[in-house]
Amino acid sequence: MIMTIKAARDRLKELQRKMAAYEHAMGVIYYDGATTAPKGTAENRSVSLSILSAEVYDLGTSKDTVDLLEFLDAFKDKLPKEEQRMVYLLLKDIRDMQKIPKDEYIAYEELVVRAEDTWHRAKEASDFELFRPYLEKIFEAKKRFAGYLAPEKDPYDYWLGEYEKGLTKKDCDTFFDKLRERLVPLIKKVSSMPQPDDGIRHGAFEDSAQEDLAYRLMRIIGLDLDHVGLSTTEHPFTTSLGSHLDERITTKYLKDDFAASMYSVIHEGGHALYDTGSKDEYAYTVLDGGVSMSIHESQSRFYENIIGRSRAFCRYIFPVLCEVFPEQMNGRNAEELYRAVNRVEPSLIRTEADEVTYSLHIMIRYELEKRVMAGELEVKDLPAEWNRLYKEYLGVDVPDDKRGVLQDTHWSGGMIGYFPSYALGSAYGAQFLAKMKESVDVDKCVETGDFGPVNAWNREHIWQHGSLYEPGELLQAVFEAPFDPAYYTDYLENKCKDVYGL
Repeated sequence: MIMTIKAARDRLKELQRKMAAYEHAMGVIYYDGATTAPKGTAENRSVSLSILSAEVYDLGTSKDTVDLLEFLDAFKDKLPKEEQRMVYLLLKDIRDMQKIPKDEYIAYEELVVRAEDTWHRAKEASDFELFRPYLEKIFEAKKRFAGYLAPEKDPYDYWLGEYEKGLTKKDCDTFFDKLRERLVPLIKKVSSMPQPDDGIRHGAFEDSAQEDLAYRLMRIIGLDLDHVGLSTTEHPFTTSLGSHLDERITTKYLKDDFAASMYSVIHEGGHALYDTGSKDEYAYTVLDGGVSMSIHESQSRFYENIIGRSRAFCRYIFPVLCEVFPEQMNGRNAEELYRAVNRVEPSLIRTEADEVTYSLHIMIRYELEKRVMAGELEVKDLPAEWNRLYKEYLGVDVPDDKRGVLQDTHWSGGMIGYFPSYALGSAYGAQFLAKMKESVDVDKCVETGDFGPVNAWNREHIWQHGSLYEPGELLQAVFEAPFDPAYYTDYLENKCKDVYGL
């Protein structure tokens, strides 16, 4: 094939636009299935997604595509750094795709559609056995695909590295050991102390009022509602449809606890801020959006917890809560809110956990995934082992599968290796805060509702770069030092000192 560098660059642009269009179509189908689609429509989505998956596979592995990318790779020194990165990422994805037989690739895409639909029904019925056959097939596929993709690696190491490049079980074990060393004694200490009253967050809260609050929160943290939509689902998530120019977040309203949705919206809003903060010229390219799930979770957890559970934010948001929930907030104050949302109390549900105990929820999932992937634990034994670890780690009894092994949607979507990203992201966020405070008065900005300087700092240092840099390169550039989880454990200890008077 004879072509000029300019012609090849033009074709690279068009290739990515076409890939983005397929991703847009598949994303809309997934989003519909997770939000408003009728319960009996999974088969229809499965057929459509299997056909689209085959098209994506054929486009990515075609001779024309491979020849184009290999040509550009051979002349990469003549390309701008952005296009060098595009070629690298596309070639990696395509070479990975080529290693997986097409029929298995398509069958897996069909599997996760059916698995996610079944997970919804299984959770509603609190029936793990209904979901178990699908989860067994997902774990089997993940082990088999890891063997195709990186036979020299441990299968779980491979999938951990797909969510955070270079991450391994050894890294996770070291990281979680450091958290456990500091957090377990802290949890034990504060659990023995008088607990803050959390009555302010409980009561009767209509969905319509919570939706009003959700849209207010989206505007407050700086989301552009012309490009970011909101819907409800069983398990909240954020997704980009085609590009960062169309971002969707979801939440779930609990009638008796407005704070659950409030922090869900702020969390998902952090994801959306990161994605929509990519440079506009990255739209419809592989550079669009966040570079890794740990960096992504650093942003969601930063806004949800470091900002959203701060005294400054509670002072700012309390008058808003009084407007939205006038009867429920009558006689309350901002300090009550601050203490209520920072109460440390071991609980069943990860997404509703306090900051201090949250990482224990992640450690449980990590340990279970690691053992299943190593063949040391069978899928059928997950509920019993889940319940045992919740008792051992958090001291709580799991009453049913709905509030136990079925509470998260991640496994139904094949996201094996994702969970450590939440804890790593939380720790990254604390170190980001330390750097941000060198040039931004974060508390003053938040207490006055001026998120501009906070968002501008994140946009300059993190968001605008999309996937241009590897996560390790981005962290080094921002931190100007190695990653240190002590920033996170120090932050949590200081928060407990403030709330509990330690």
